[in-house]
Order: sequence, then structure tokens, then C-alpha cells
Amino acid sequence: MTHWQLLQNEDILYRIEGMKRCPLDNTSRIIGKKFTLLILRNMMSNQTKFTQFIESIEGLNPKTLSSRLKEMEKNGLVYRKVYHQTPIRIEYYLTEKGKALKTVLDHMAGFSARYCPKDIFKDGKPRTLQQIDKNTYWYEDVHDTK
Repeated sequence: MTHWQLLQNEDILYRIEGMKRCPLDNTSRIIGKKFTLLILRNMMSNQTKFTQFIESIEGLNPKTLSSRLKEMEKNGLVYRKVYHQTPIRIEYYLTEKGKALKTVLDHMAGFSARYCPKDIFKDGKPRTLQQIDKNTYWYEDVHDTK
């Protein structure tokens, strides 16, 4: 019996024989810490530099960013590239595993756009992801009051 058939029968996914942990819990442990999703979002918008993350994510301080990037590297989501030049330059890039989270982030954005429109949009009207310019929502600063 496949995972899909088990879910169709309303069995709980983490009860499947042979599993060590619920897949949702595991994913939450990997991307659920504060700022991790926002760092991923910005990396998917081609941000690569430490200062770019600090300047574009409200409330993120250098100590927390350093910690999150190390965790993300340990979890195989990003890799760190050091450019040996003067001054030294370090950039962070998504791995294939990190890039695979784009659909997860898209679905999370779509959930909020549809079910929490008053928190997301000035007009408070729900939207589907297809109605949103994906190039805009990835990088747009939600705290911008222009």
C-alpha cells in the first residue's frame, strides 16, 4: 500500500510502519525556526549576501542570521561559497534540496493569500497564487507602507 493510499484511507501519515518520525514534523524542524522561511524566500529571489538578508528582513540581527545560515547549511539547504579576494567575500546559495522547497513556500503563500487576505492585502480580498505576480511576492517587503 502506498503513502497516498494510506492518506486516502484517513490513516495518519506518521503511523506508517517503518517511519522514525512524522514527515511534517521533520520538515518543521528543518524550516520552522524564526526567519528561516524568510531567508529561503529571499534566496529564491537571488539574494546571496549576508548584508542583503540583514537589510531586507525586518527584525533579523547578524547573530540570528549567522545561526540560521549555519543550520541551513548543516541541513543541506544552502552552501557557502568563499571568494578569496580582498576584501574576502562570502555568498550563500541554495542547494537542490533548498530549491525543492520553492513549491512548499508557494503553497504557504497561496494559503495566506486565499485564507488570510485581510492580513496580506490592503484591499482584504482573497486571491489565488495564479492571481499574484510571483516575482513580486517573493521579495516584496510586507512592512513597506509606500
